[in-house]
Amino acid sequence: MKIYSYLALGDSYTIGEQVKLAQSFPYQTVQMLRNRELHVSAPEIIATSGWTTSELKVAIENTQLLPSYNLVSLLIGVNNQYWGKSAEEFRTHFRTLLEMAIKFAEGNSNHVFVLSIPDWGVTPFAADRNCKKIAEEIDLYNFICQAEADYYQTNYIDITSLQRQHGNEEAFLAGDNLHPSGKEYFGWAEQLSDKIMTVLEKSF
Repeated sequence: MKIYSYLALGDSYTIGEQVKLAQSFPYQTVQMLRNRELHVSAPEIIATSGWTTSELKVAIENTQLLPSYNLVSLLIGVNNQYWGKSAEEFRTHFRTLLEMAIKFAEGNSNHVFVLSIPDWGVTPFAADRNCKKIAEEIDLYNFICQAEADYYQTNYIDITSLQRQHGNEEAFLAGDNLHPSGKEYFGWAEQLSDKIMTVLEKSF
């Protein structure tokens, strides 16, 4: 029986800030895969709230990880946008992280899954911010994420469109009115688990 390993790389959106660990999208994804009779071990998560691309890179380099994983997800960049980092810098850093993710997947780029960056500007937390500017910058960052994902032949999953629909609704928000609730992460996990199953079915 094959047991799949899963490495999730990111920031607060990956650890599920302010929700129970089981409600984070990596854990919900694993549960959905198990429900579809795929044997997957608990996700290994390298993520902390507030991390930018450079901080995630340093953390990966300083963490003892398995030599390889069957599945790797990457969701990073919102803090680069928040702190006004340039798109050029983000592209360079993101490319490095994507190359690291592919290496963890034993060079199998089709087993790497890039999730788009959520738009925090639609949440109540950003009520006094320039939400149009935030959206434009998030769109630019996500354009870069998708372009790099396509270039490296990895999978790109747009969760931002879904999150923008729910981003101002209490049921889809954690207590800080900024981060998603487990209900929002459920939607992300559905998209990710569906994509994983499709990829794996094609490889059989």
